[in-house]
Amino acid sequence: MITPFDDAYYMRQALQEAELAAEEGEIPVGAIVVWKNRIIARAHNQTERLMDVTAHAEMLAITAAANAIGGKYLKDCTLYVTLEPCTMCGGAISWSQLSKVVFGARDEKRGFERLSPNVLHSKIEVVRGIMAAECQAVVDDFFKNLRK
Repeated sequence: MITPFDDAYYMRQALQEAELAAEEGEIPVGAIVVWKNRIIARAHNQTERLMDVTAHAEMLAITAAANAIGGKYLKDCTLYVTLEPCTMCGGAISWSQLSKVVFGARDEKRGFERLSPNVLHSKIEVVRGIMAAECQAVVDDFFKNLRK
């Protein structure tokens, strides 16, 4: 059961962002940032729309969250993202000093845990696999429809 303020509740919110990305023809990754049980930032991939390879959901959510709290450090914030962050996003997560990262599906090809397992600061809590099947299904469906 999904209840407010648990990881599954917030991942469902990130999945809504991933679905928006898919509708826009973007690789369907969604992210939200939570501070004090409140969503302060929502984002999804916009690399095609912005013609910017750095416009990953995580990067956009981190920027929006920093603007929302008025500072560059997100020490008491949690990032929820539907797909395991890449190394670039992992670096941004570390620099922004997020307290916790929760991701759904693993990214076997480009995920930070395979390519740069030490990119995150050791103080950042990482929770893996929340709603992993649902998060993976959004990505799989997107690529299946793309290849039709």
